[in-house]
Amino acid sequence: MTDPNEERRVFSRITFDCSITLSQGEKRWPAKLIDLSLKGLLVEKPQNWDADITQLVDAHITLDEDAFINMSINWRHDVAGQIGFECEHIDIDSIIHLRRLVELNLGDADLLDRELASLGR
Repeated sequence: MTDPNEERRVFSRITFDCSITLSQGEKRWPAKLIDLSLKGLLVEKPQNWDADITQLVDAHITLDEDAFINMSINWRHDVAGQIGFECEHIDIDSIIHLRRLVELNLGDADLLDRELASLGR
């Protein structure tokens, strides 16, 4: 049986092992990234997670020494120790890195173009 959420998903999720820090105001939570897409990300719930889920959270994803993805994200769900977030804002340098990461993992420029077009809807 297929997961109905998978059938509705427009954005491909990329599994990527890297460092991520979530922050809100003065609070910081190191987390384990499960996957990310052009639309958001999924993390393992950090220890001592006490964010105000009605407010934006900032995500800082370290790809390598010189490459980062920074985005402001909205809480969407917390299920079985995993928290899903939707991207609210991402800067131009970060979207370039994320686009390249998705492009390399998809291996299909047409699929990437469809996903990018879906962002504007």
